[in-house]
Amino acid sequence: MFHEFRDLITELKSSDRYFQNLFEKHNVLDQKIKNIEAHLLPGTSDEVDVLKKKKLAIKDELYALLQKISLSRVRS
Repeated sequence: MFHEFRDLITELKSSDRYFQNLFEKHNVLDQKIKNIEAHLLPGTSDEVDVLKKKKLAIKDELYALLQKISLSRVRS
């Protein structure tokens, strides 16, 4: 995910609590979706759709943060 920001992600995961929490929520949702789809956890297709929408919203927020921080560093 976001290979062009790999170094920045590594940095923010250790220095920015908000980013770290968002990143972890994304990963937890991703794993839960995979487990439901693999029938390791109970869940309906509607529940999976809701989880995927939440995951996408978090991914969008992560991307926006990465862009903003990256841009601010370029301008500095």
